[in-house]
Amino acid sequence: MGFPWAHGASSPVSTMVRTSVLKNIIFLEHWYALRVAWSVLLCHAPGRPWTGDGGLCYSGNMAMDNRVVLDGVKMAGELRAEVARRVAQLRDDGIVPGLAVILAGENPASVSYVTAKEKACAEAGIASFAHRLPATVSQEEVVSLIRQLNADARVHGILVQLPLPKGMDEAAVLREVIPEKDVDGFHPVNVGKMMLGEPCFLPCTPHGIKVMLERAGVQTAGKHVVVVGRSNIVGKPIANMLVQKPANATVTVCHTGTPDLSVFTRQADILIVAAGRPDTVTADMVKEGVVVIDVGVNRIPDATRPKGFRLVGDTDFAGLSQKASLITPVPGGVGPMTIAMLLANTIQSVLKSNENHETGVKYGT
Repeated sequence: MGFPWAHGASSPVSTMVRTSVLKNIIFLEHWYALRVAWSVLLCHAPGRPWTGDGGLCYSGNMAMDNRVVLDGVKMAGELRAEVARRVAQLRDDGIVPGLAVILAGENPASVSYVTAKEKACAEAGIASFAHRLPATVSQEEVVSLIRQLNADARVHGILVQLPLPKGMDEAAVLREVIPEKDVDGFHPVNVGKMMLGEPCFLPCTPHGIKVMLERAGVQTAGKHVVVVGRSNIVGKPIANMLVQKPANATVTVCHTGTPDLSVFTRQADILIVAAGRPDTVTADMVKEGVVVIDVGVNRIPDATRPKGFRLVGDTDFAGLSQKASLITPVPGGVGPMTIAMLLANTIQSVLKSNENHETGVKYGT
């Protein structure tokens, strides 16, 4: 199976990279991104054992009768290894991929997430340009820096870490990143191209979900995919990706205005939950054999843990794992794929900026 670098097109190179439940579903985009970060931070490195209780990450396929836990840690590790091999080839030919990250302020999760990205870049051989700015920085200063990075030939990808300090217009700041370096896939130009099925940078988390399904051999054509959540970060883009060719799924999107969530979740062949609340979907809300992709990352109190909390997803993992044919754990499922896809997008940017560059090697998955 070839690696889907861009929506609607394939590269010749494969790279790594409740009062009611519904009433309380949260779709705050930058907050969601930080929640995903916790999972990435705990699980981005391959080989850590998953305990099944939100502690660490599972490092191999876990059999439950004929059911299997989808191992995002292992899959992300494979993708990152592919990226590293591709970077080595590019470096041999004098091309050094570069990723710039802008961090304004000292939000603890953001700081940790940026640190994880720097580490991932170093492991892959990608040059990392981290710009850590004080919380007092002005929007004009951030915009000025982005424009400098847009013009810097060493930089192939630019990521603005959210949230930005209060008072800044995040949408306006993000639009300053030129589409050619928008490796987060959030610029309106890239979003529009994604909707049209044209080659573009795809948002990292939904792209990671799509790659997980493909690499796990999950057939989406003709299947009913139910997406719980309509955020711009996950819900809308993954619905769009899976409804298009060649995925060819029939997609239903549920949200806070959906009157009875279970009516739809029970129909799902593939269920993708990005709601932002624990136990949004429980075992009685799904059918036997469903494939469950849990995107949520939630901290819940746990006095038995050193930090006083543990991480859980948006579904009842213990309950759903008794009915699902495939299910992602939290942490250790979707989260580790986010940074892997960010690195993959950075390499895509390098290849697009060096369209005549060839190494003579074609990767497959």
